[in-house]
Amino acid sequence: MVEMKLKLRKDDQVQVIAGKDKGKQGKIIRIDRDKGRAIVQGVNMVKKAMKKRKQTDRAGIIEIEAAINLSNVMIVCRKCGPTRIGYKIEGDTKRRVCRKCGEAL
Repeated sequence: MVEMKLKLRKDDQVQVIAGKDKGKQGKIIRIDRDKGRAIVQGVNMVKKAMKKRKQTDRAGIIEIEAAINLSNVMIVCRKCGPTRIGYKIEGDTKRRVCRKCGEAL
């Protein structure tokens, strides 16, 4: 599969713009670049039956975050809320900026 160019990164604050969790916000925990999906904290919760692996583990049915498609999330700017990402090149550095207000993300 072709690896696609991603504008989102781990630890970005994002908002879900489509699906059952529309409107919820969370931080990106992990990104799967090959599949174009991300795991967002507190979003797309699913129940999973877990087996006890270690003595400290909990067994039973637990709720964990499932992956969500990157097309269904949008980065959140501190000033203006959900926005698209633009780029500014200053000297030899390329920075991500908010398309609405121009603040660095």
